[in-house]
Amino acid sequence: MDLNTVWFVLLGILLAGYAILDGFDLGVGTVYLTVKKDDERRILLNSIGPLWDGNEVWLVTFGGALFAAFPNAYASIFSGFYSAFMLVLAALIVRAVSIEFRSKHEGRMWRAFWDTLFSVASIVATFVFGVAVGNCIWGLPIGADGELSASLFSLLHPYPVLVGLLTVAGVAMHGSIYLYLKTEGELQQRIHNWIWTSFGIFLVLYLLTTIFTLVKIPRAIQNFDRAPWAWTIVVANMLAIANIPRAISLKRPFYAFLSSCATIAALIVLFGAALFPNIVVASGNPAHSLTIYDAASSQKTLGIMLLVAIIGMPFVLAYTAVIYWTFRGKVQVGRLTY
Repeated sequence: MDLNTVWFVLLGILLAGYAILDGFDLGVGTVYLTVKKDDERRILLNSIGPLWDGNEVWLVTFGGALFAAFPNAYASIFSGFYSAFMLVLAALIVRAVSIEFRSKHEGRMWRAFWDTLFSVASIVATFVFGVAVGNCIWGLPIGADGELSASLFSLLHPYPVLVGLLTVAGVAMHGSIYLYLKTEGELQQRIHNWIWTSFGIFLVLYLLTTIFTLVKIPRAIQNFDRAPWAWTIVVANMLAIANIPRAISLKRPFYAFLSSCATIAALIVLFGAALFPNIVVASGNPAHSLTIYDAASSQKTLGIMLLVAIIGMPFVLAYTAVIYWTFRGKVQVGRLTY
C-alpha cells in the first residue's frame, strides 16, 4: 500500500476506535432516562465516569489526522458540515458539563435538569454522527472547486436519517451490553431487557439500511468486485450480530460485548470500502469527488506523520489498556463518586 492508502486505513482505525469506545458512553446516555432512581442513575454515570473523556480523545485524534493527511477533504467536509459539527460540539460539551454538574447539588429538579440534558445531548450527538456517515455514503453536492454547499436541513433526507437512527439504536445496544457487564442485581436484570429491545430495533434498522443501500447506492459495493475478500467482512459482520443474542441467552455478556465491538468495527470497514478511493463522494458529477490522492498532503508530510503515529500509538493503546484494567469490574458508588 502507498502512504495515501495507509493513512486512509489509519483514519478508519481511529474512527473505529472512537465508535467502539465512545459508542458505549453515548449508549449509556441514550438509555439513561429509562432509569428513575437517583442511586441507579449514579451507577450508570460512574460506569463511564473514569473513561468517557479518554474515549473522546480518539475523535480529536481522528480530526487532527484528517486535517494533516487530507487537508482538502477536511476543508470541504467541515465547510459543508459546519452547522452539523457545531451541533455535535455543543452536544459533547453539554454531555461533559452535565456529568460534572449534576452531582454538585442534591436538589431533585437540579439533577433532573442535568440528567435530561445528558441524555438528549448523547442522542443528538449520536444521531448527527450517523447522519454525517449516511451523507458521505449517499454523496454530497461538491462543486468543481471542491467546495461543499449544504445546509443542515438539506442533509436530513431519508437515507442519512435512516443511518442516523441505526446509529442511535446501535449505540443503545452497545451501551446496554456494557452496562450489563458493570451492574448487578435487579438493575442488571432490567438492563437485560434493554439489550433485547435495543437489539431488536437495531436489527430491523440494519436490515432496512442494508436493503436501501443495495437498491439506491449500487456503487457502495463496486469495490467488492476488485477485492472479493471484502465479502468476508460482510459475513463476519452478520456472524457478530447473530452472536449477540446467542451470547446474552447463554449469559455470557462479555462475549456479547466483544460481538458488539466486532459489529461496529465491521460496519466501519464496510463504510470505508464503500468510499475508497474517495474520501468525499460528489453526488452530482463523480469527477468532483475528492480522492485519497488529490485531497492528500505531500508524501513527505504523510511519511513524517506515519513515523509519529508508529511512535505515539503504542503509548495511547497502553494508556487505554491501563485505564480499563484499573476500572474493571462492577461499579461501586461511594461518597466521592458522581
